[in-house]
Amino acid sequence: MSEFGEELITALNEALAHAKGEGPGLVHEPVNPRDIRKAAALTQEQMAHLMGMSLQGYCKWEQGRRQISGPAKTLLRIMVKEPEAVKRALLVS
Repeated sequence: MSEFGEELITALNEALAHAKGEGPGLVHEPVNPRDIRKAAALTQEQMAHLMGMSLQGYCKWEQGRRQISGPAKTLLRIMVKEPEAVKRALLVS
């Protein structure tokens, strides 16, 4: 069997175990965009630009009126640990 086939079977077995409540589960802490933005010393406008969204949409995140998507949550989690790297990569000077 190919390496891809083996990886696919492993992934499906892990998904099945997870669905049954077996095995380790990965639980992420909730993210607070306001705290992350302030720690990174960014304005709401800069943060909205960094996240690729409108200022209004970003403000709704901070107000809890809009859900944060999976990929955006991942980027915010990265910002907690490496804010300068994210700013260098995504903000235009």
